[in-house]
Amino acid sequence: MFNGRWYEPPFPLEGLAGAFRASPHHGSAIYLKRNLLAASFIPHPLLSRETFKAWALDFLVFGNGYLEARKAITRRTLRFDHALSKYTRRGKDNRYFYVPNWSEQHEFAAGSVFHLREPDINQELYGLPEYLSALQSALLNESATMFRRRYYENGSHAGFIMYLSENTVTTTDVDKLREQLRRSKGPGNFRNLFVHAPGGKSDGLKLIPVSEVAAKDDFSAIKNASKEDVLAAHRVPPGLLGIIPNNTGGFGNANQALDVFMQNEIEPLQTLFQTFNDWVGDELVSFKPYEPKTKSKSKS
Repeated sequence: MFNGRWYEPPFPLEGLAGAFRASPHHGSAIYLKRNLLAASFIPHPLLSRETFKAWALDFLVFGNGYLEARKAITRRTLRFDHALSKYTRRGKDNRYFYVPNWSEQHEFAAGSVFHLREPDINQELYGLPEYLSALQSALLNESATMFRRRYYENGSHAGFIMYLSENTVTTTDVDKLREQLRRSKGPGNFRNLFVHAPGGKSDGLKLIPVSEVAAKDDFSAIKNASKEDVLAAHRVPPGLLGIIPNNTGGFGNANQALDVFMQNEIEPLQTLFQTFNDWVGDELVSFKPYEPKTKSKSKS
């Protein structure tokens, strides 16, 4: 949508920013990529490591990364600063605007903004992040965690039902028993229910647990399934995120996994960031070559 000055992004950036920390696997995978990129980045007098870290994080989260050229009166470039992708908008004829809220807007100087984007198949103005297909899984992971946390905190569920049908128990005894049950629970603990049924059948006193049946939500299955979706979208080996394996075989050699991840994921990302060099006409973005942790055996 074009509002007369700039185009609105195809996906709400506030939603992407809010989902960034929805799942530990989602946020951790992005931070891992950012950290590996920043560790190999070679700082330049015009582009600091801190600026590159912010630029890289924005690109990985939003699919868009912006750098603004700050120039002196003589038009000489002093440095490149990071422009927040969440609030940067693109207009016609390569005009860019900074819109932090509805009442404030600032137009960048013409030709001063470099826009790195992850191409989208439906439009050519903004980028979209690669992990969008797993975004619902990350939100499901968050919902499952919040449900289980509220389940333990709200204290409105039943822990068990005490069923009493023995005739020999007097009303005074029942009142004392009910009072002791009331005192035994603390804030947020499981709530217990008491039922007095004089003249009932045999086994006059029973404890009937109900919490496990009423609150069955397949928590572990949901967490594992959503985790696998997120890791598949980010293409990150689970062993690099500190995940504990459930099987006895583990996740294999961590050094080998890192070597493959660097070759298949980080190095292609480095080439994307180096397209900035073509735009600026100088080699401002460069990286240290990665040294494999495991060396291939030479044939004798």
